[in-house]
Amino acid sequence: MLEEAGYDVTCVVSGAEEIEDHSFLPADLAMENAARKAGLVAGNSPDHIVIAADTVVWRGGRFFGKPSDMEDAFRMLKDLAGQTHEVVTGVVIYFPGGELTTFAESSLVTFHALADDEIRCYLDSIHPLDKAGAYAAQGDNGRIIKNIDGSVTNVIGLPVERVGEILGGKLKACHPAGTGQNAPPF
Repeated sequence: MLEEAGYDVTCVVSGAEEIEDHSFLPADLAMENAARKAGLVAGNSPDHIVIAADTVVWRGGRFFGKPSDMEDAFRMLKDLAGQTHEVVTGVVIYFPGGELTTFAESSLVTFHALADDEIRCYLDSIHPLDKAGAYAAQGDNGRIIKNIDGSVTNVIGLPVERVGEILGGKLKACHPAGTGQNAPPF
């Protein structure tokens, strides 16, 4: 998503173990997991900007994590169908020299009412097992999502607008204003 916004990036999988502690509030859990990811990568890349994020889906006091199998994915979407839920992404940004910025972004997502066969057809068309809540907002085009109140990119997994605001003058987008130069990697 950052590449689409014009940044030169390198993606590094942290290998951090995500926690699923349901005693946390959504923003706290997302921030904790993002911090775990960022800390591991930043320790190995002290001269780079490191951005880590974790997204959680929450409704009615319950987290909807990554489904364990297709039946779990079906149950999640059945529970979310016709309802509004919260999507919270925790973001941690490490800058060279040790400066740290953290925030959590929240969006409300409302699903259409969905019949069982619509849910199964939808699940057959995506790969839900690596997605919190068992769905993907990108490319949905109103298929299951009725409305998003807040940042769409947050629901996809990284609130790019807010990250861009924070980065501000610290980075330049690729090929800024005719310079033909790439931004430094992060």
